Amino acid sequence: MKVSRIRALRGPNLWSRHTALEAIIACTEAERSIDTLPGFEPHVRSLFPAIGALRPGGHTGPVSLAHVLESAALALQANAGCPVTFSQTAATLEDGVYQTVVEYSEEAVGRLALVLAQALVHAALNESGFDVEAAITQLRNLNEDERLGPSTGAIVDAAVARGIPYKRLTKGSLVQFGWGARQRRIQAAELDTTSAVAESIAQDKDLTKKLLLAAGVPAPIGQPVADADEAWAAARRIGLPVVLKPRDGNQGKGVTVNIVTRDHLDIAFRAAAEHGTVMVEKFLPGNDFRLLVVGSKLVAASRRDPPQVLGDGLHTVRELVEIVNQDPHRGEGHATSLTKIRFDDIAVARLSVQGLTPESIPARGHRVVLRNNANLSTGGTATDVTDDVHPEVAARAVAAAQMVGLHVCGVDVVCESVLRPLEAQHGGVVEVNAAPGLRMHLSPSYGKGRAVGGAIINELFAPGDDGRVPVVAVTGTNGKTTTTRLISHLLTASGLRCGMTNTDGVWVNGRQTDSGDCSGPKSARNVLMHPDVDAAVFEVARGGVLREGLGFDRCQVAVVTNIGSGDHLGLNHITTVQDLAALKRVIVQNVAPTGYAVLNAADPLVAAMAAACPGNVIFFAADRHHPLMATHRAQGKRTVYVEGAALVAAEGAWREHVPLHGIPLTRGGSIGFQVENVMAALAAAWAVGVPWDTLKSGLTSFVGDAHNAPGRFNVMDYRGATVIADYGHNPDAMRALVAAVDAMPATPGQSRSVVISGAGDRRDSDLREQTAILGKAFDDMILYQDAAQRGRADGEVMGLLREGLEGLNKASRTTRIDEIRGEFLAIDTALARLQPGDLCLILVDQVQEALAHLAERVKEVRNVNQPVVA
Repeated sequence: MKVSRIRALRGPNLWSRHTALEAIIACTEAERSIDTLPGFEPHVRSLFPAIGALRPGGHTGPVSLAHVLESAALALQANAGCPVTFSQTAATLEDGVYQTVVEYSEEAVGRLALVLAQALVHAALNESGFDVEAAITQLRNLNEDERLGPSTGAIVDAAVARGIPYKRLTKGSLVQFGWGARQRRIQAAELDTTSAVAESIAQDKDLTKKLLLAAGVPAPIGQPVADADEAWAAARRIGLPVVLKPRDGNQGKGVTVNIVTRDHLDIAFRAAAEHGTVMVEKFLPGNDFRLLVVGSKLVAASRRDPPQVLGDGLHTVRELVEIVNQDPHRGEGHATSLTKIRFDDIAVARLSVQGLTPESIPARGHRVVLRNNANLSTGGTATDVTDDVHPEVAARAVAAAQMVGLHVCGVDVVCESVLRPLEAQHGGVVEVNAAPGLRMHLSPSYGKGRAVGGAIINELFAPGDDGRVPVVAVTGTNGKTTTTRLISHLLTASGLRCGMTNTDGVWVNGRQTDSGDCSGPKSARNVLMHPDVDAAVFEVARGGVLREGLGFDRCQVAVVTNIGSGDHLGLNHITTVQDLAALKRVIVQNVAPTGYAVLNAADPLVAAMAAACPGNVIFFAADRHHPLMATHRAQGKRTVYVEGAALVAAEGAWREHVPLHGIPLTRGGSIGFQVENVMAALAAAWAVGVPWDTLKSGLTSFVGDAHNAPGRFNVMDYRGATVIADYGHNPDAMRALVAAVDAMPATPGQSRSVVISGAGDRRDSDLREQTAILGKAFDDMILYQDAAQRGRADGEVMGLLREGLEGLNKASRTTRIDEIRGEFLAIDTALARLQPGDLCLILVDQVQEALAHLAERVKEVRNVNQPVVA
């Protein structure tokens, strides 16, 4: 068994909506069925009893090692605590080659699971050992390192529950919610609207105390000190007991409370000094409470108890701590609901105050406190008291948060009880914390958890706001780029700042931000991160979906123009038009329930996608009498079609007419494929909600020139001859171009010529078919070899193009064939032969460069013909 390629599908994909790894696995003949491997299944089950079914998903054929790998990789992740459920293995047309897909929640964990699953399979084959417990532990530890922490994770979960998209921007806790101009960002439990000034204030305990007192919030008196002697002097002046803490600190680091002796103070000073300047403040007796404020509301409260153990009359204090720390709910950091109790100098000092040492054996039932501060990060516990908080206590907590300027704030209060106002019991606010941990409120040691993640999301997004901007996804074999550009133009005309990706680059609000083929998911994600995007239009090419899935979780509109047989068939296990249709259908399957799929009713493969759409469907076709169009229209649903010299949008009894003569892209309706592109774009913009007056004016102002639609039937005049530049590169495109050329007015004696190359990654039959189609419509043909042969031998593509002409015999109109090395030389050769009234179709390869070359040649002719002014 050999794994030859692994791809991370980071968005909805051909297999599912889940993030998943796709592996190409080659099995020998014996490995194609485990029934031919005696003892294999019992041995693999003995090594990993939890592997589960080796025939998942109702698989009834032979179980190959690829299927075993699939089951093992999924089960290993599940046993490590990863929330994964989906996997699938499919045989390809190549003997013994399989595509195996396994869901992951964290990509690094999924990749490691595949590696460990391979090791398991090889161990079973070789009848050797495999330490499954070590493998699961390795996966679990990696998952804890990779996944979001409990606080950030709770906020993300709340966003997902509301349908708000999110993107993790770093390996840490920086997360974007929403898209484009409607996005918000958090860093753990800190919001993007919280200023650095507010955070700085919260870190300065002395300044915070002054602001709280100014706001009328009770707080203990205190001061910063330079050394232990000054700390002891301040403590005596303030009055024992006191608290020592870092002036700039968080998570209870370096905090020691209830200090009554000089020795205890010296230890506490050293602990606090490790984190910066030290503060001494009055110790307030009572319980330690954490109040969580979000916006202007108190949303949760917990009583925090210091780490402690209960004597049993048998074990020492040190042993009791070790026993408590064995609780699976206690761990390191924030991965678990509780943290292991620290046994350090501060714990030893606290024991000394109680007359104990680490080796003391407390009596049965005797409570031993290991620390005075009750932070969860040092081993404390939390009890939910949200329902007990007095309104006046809540009001002081909110006032403290707002005085500092924090939108999410952990307010630490010390008092006997939160049932009474602080002033009535000499309680006070001892700290105000930015980016507070949410763990104690989500999973308290005692009491019920609170939906604090939801409260934070509600602070970011108003009810009903999902943070999304309209996303239009466009795919198909031909017409994708033109349709994408036209939709973007129409959305921009409506006043939206539009982000657009296509095979020519990326544009945001009219400015190009990237160049090259940007029709993949990475470019889409970049656009959705841009804060100046009110709507996005993405060309979705097959390659990007195969490599990585979609760059978004769902779209408002999915447009499928057509499905053709010449669209890279034979690559990446997409071998038939049905395979291709299934791949293109991915965007339709991920339309929002309130969204639309815009589908070509005249293309059976496209029309059939309607059944997979979770939302609504708009059909378009030139023939309004097409049975599917007539049925859809009769049901009162949306359609777009041609009637006479106009496009018609229909819904129920309502009709809107758009004259074709006012749409320059269609040249008065004479270019059939452009009419189809316009219908698709019109339907998409209608689905987004663009007003009809804007749609009509937008269609009028969009010209199919080299600026608006480079390489898409760009028509120009050269010495009285018509030159057309187009990027068509498959048989369906050739047929559409021939039909468009035939529809153009021809002068008597007109000679037609075509300049063509071919992409090396097309099938031989596709290359031959292109020249066969063109040979029936053009008199002269110039074949050129383009810049990239894409794996073909030198001259191989030109040979295949010539073979397409040789099969025509008398059906060919072409009488002259030339072969030229170099695209620009081929263009210049064709231009030099043109006479007034002739027509030349140039099928460009390097679009921008070829169009610039043509523009320069046209400019030269104009300059020569321009009259000289004396």
